[in-house]
Amino acid sequence: MKKLINDPADVVVESLAGMAAAHPDRLAVDLGLRVVSRREGATPGKVGLVAGGGAGHEPLHAGYVGRGMLDAACCGEVFTSPVPDQMVAAFRLADGGAGVLHVVKNYTGDVLNAEMAAELVAGTADDEGLQVETVLVDDDVAVHDSLFTAGRRGVGATVLVEKIVGAAAEEGRPLAECAELARRVNDRARSMGVALTSGTVPAAGLPTFSLAEDEIELGIGIHGEPGRERVLLRPAREVAAALLEPVLTDLAPDRGDPVVVMLNGMGGTPLMELYLMYHEVHTLLEAAGLRVARTLVGNHVTSLEMAGCSVTVLRADDEIVRLWDAPVNTPGLRWSL
Repeated sequence: MKKLINDPADVVVESLAGMAAAHPDRLAVDLGLRVVSRREGATPGKVGLVAGGGAGHEPLHAGYVGRGMLDAACCGEVFTSPVPDQMVAAFRLADGGAGVLHVVKNYTGDVLNAEMAAELVAGTADDEGLQVETVLVDDDVAVHDSLFTAGRRGVGATVLVEKIVGAAAEEGRPLAECAELARRVNDRARSMGVALTSGTVPAAGLPTFSLAEDEIELGIGIHGEPGRERVLLRPAREVAAALLEPVLTDLAPDRGDPVVVMLNGMGGTPLMELYLMYHEVHTLLEAAGLRVARTLVGNHVTSLEMAGCSVTVLRADDEIVRLWDAPVNTPGLRWSL
């Protein structure tokens, strides 16, 4: 194992310390609880947006804390859910008095810990009046049940939910409306990924799985979970078709529909290859009669140093596009009008 680390046991905390040092103007980091929040604190009267998950998927989630996206994020160990106490701490940091929306990827550990965190808040006198609503993201079309989930896995659509709902929260929309929007974005998004190589969890020291030099895994999960099938390496245009066909079949968009498309790198794929893959995806979407309204290409939901990519397609409308375009200022995503 070759990694730029000190002790595998300290990877998450030392990475967060680096994030705090790199972005002191935007982020506050509690290294003890491993919770990242906005430097300026919660905005009074605004719905707080919280997410979290295991480390190893950066910039998700901590990299999306900032204006226009998350108010706080909690970080578990690599590929391991945060514990309820971390989530409760994030809720309190994000609470501006209008309630907190908790975005949770559909993995068993994340879901169970999120349920316990909500129960802790509901049963604590100090948090009287703090309302927490949870939204599950389950956009992966590759598998419907696995060792890690009941139902579909939550993957790329998490970024889209956080960006779009983050913009809505900045507008001052109430909790129920933000939650409904989050569920609508999730319901209109589908994703599928492919791996060329595995990532290596530092504490394990060995690749999570192995692929022959001429093999790829279609439908891989972001923790290295098995996909739909292991096949021989093929040209990029054929890989793009193998990813996009099940996405569009499941999503069933109408010809002429506008879509937001994310071509996401899994951590170890050069940007040159990601843009090449996006060209193939874009060509296929146009051939299907869809209108690409907005595009995001890069490493956004990674799996350590896994080589590969995923495609997320969101059926958009005027409201979704407007909220996507709204200003955002986070370490992992930033633009303005």
